[in-house]
Amino acid sequence: MAGYGPPPAENKRRRNPDKYEGLQVTVTADGKAVAPPLPKGYSPKVEGWYATWTSAPQAQAFTVTDWQRLHMLAPLVERYFATWDRALMAEIRLNESLLGATHVDRLRARIKLAEAEAERQPDAAQDEVASRRRKRMQDAS
Repeated sequence: MAGYGPPPAENKRRRNPDKYEGLQVTVTADGKAVAPPLPKGYSPKVEGWYATWTSAPQAQAFTVTDWQRLHMLAPLVERYFATWDRALMAEIRLNESLLGATHVDRLRARIKLAEAEAERQPDAAQDEVASRRRKRMQDAS
């Protein structure tokens, strides 16, 4: 049996109001962010790290201070790739978490990823594959 404590109530009600209701940020999976260039002189690994952040959906919501934080992290990332120091990794992870690096971080920050149009409307090839799969399942039963 998983978990501790009593099972959750079926008619559970929140008695306290949600202070942050309506403060959700929605970004698109295929959207592009306008990012300031990374200063010259960094290794290809750091440039790749920065390029990943510039193409991340949550970067659409970044302000100038968020980009400044990434620029301040770049020297730490450079040193981390040279030394693999755990203390540096902890600091990088903490700062990236505040910027919405993981799914849980984005949930905490109330960043919602909107579906792209291509995901909502499957193309003809996907429809054909799905229909063949359904036909095979019906034939097998």
